Amino acid sequence: MDAIYRIDGNRVITSPHAAGPWNPHMQHGSAPSALVTWLAEQLPTASPMAVTRVTIDLMRPVPVAPLTYEIEVLREGRKIQLVGIRLLSNGTLVTNATVLKMRVEAQTLPAEIKDAPVSVPLPDAPGLTEPNDHSSAFVTGVTIRVVHGGFRKLGPGAIWYRANRVIVEGQPISQAMRAVIASDFSNGSSSVLNFKDWMFMNADLTVSLARPPVGDWVLLDSETWIGPDGAGLAASKLADVKGYFGRAVQSLVIERR
Repeated sequence: MDAIYRIDGNRVITSPHAAGPWNPHMQHGSAPSALVTWLAEQLPTASPMAVTRVTIDLMRPVPVAPLTYEIEVLREGRKIQLVGIRLLSNGTLVTNATVLKMRVEAQTLPAEIKDAPVSVPLPDAPGLTEPNDHSSAFVTGVTIRVVHGGFRKLGPGAIWYRANRVIVEGQPISQAMRAVIASDFSNGSSSVLNFKDWMFMNADLTVSLARPPVGDWVLLDSETWIGPDGAGLAASKLADVKGYFGRAVQSLVIERR
C-alpha cells in the first residue's frame, strides 16, 4: 500500500514506508506521532476544538509491523479535551501519548498581537537545496528544502518540510499532523554529532501549537544541546509561510554506534 498505515478496527497495518534512519525495522518517529494525532482528531468534542499539544513517549522502538491501539478520553469539557492513546506491538506498549485539544472560538485581540514573521527564506525561494541522499524510507515521502544546516552538517539548522505520502489510508493529512511530522525531524535538522559515529534518537516528542499551520510547508528552526552523561535536547521553533506558530522539543538518548 502507498499509505503508511491502514486502520482495521483497533488494528493498524504498517507499510515499509514507515521505516526510519536508525534501523530499517524501526519506524521513523514522525509516523506513530502523526498516527496518534489522527486518532485523537477522530474523537467527537463538546464544541469545535483544535489540537494544541501532542506529547509522545516512545517507550520502545516502534517496529515496522502490525500494531494495535487503545484510546480513552482522560478529560472531557466544554473548553478542552485530553485524549490518551497507546500503541502496542504484540501486546507490548511501544508508544504512550496524550493529545490536548482546545475550544476554537475567535477572539478580538489587540492590533499588536500578530504572528512573528518568518526570519528565513520561504520554501519557494531560489537557491534552497533539496537533499537527494534520503536517510530512510519515511523520508522518501517528504519534500525537504534546506535554508541552512542539514542532516549531514553540524550545528543549528533551518529546514522546510512538506509531507507528501498519506499517513492513514483514505484520509487527508491534517494540519496538526503536518506540524507533528515535521517536528520529529528536530534532532536531524540540528545535529551536533556525526551521524556515522553517533546515535541521537529521541525518546519523546512534545509539540505545542498556538494555532494550526497554514498550507503544506512547515519550517523547523532547530538547535541541539548535548549533556555530558548521555542525554541531549533538540528544540525547534515552528513556522509556516505566515509566521511562527509553535514549538517542538525532543529528549535525546546519546550513544556511540
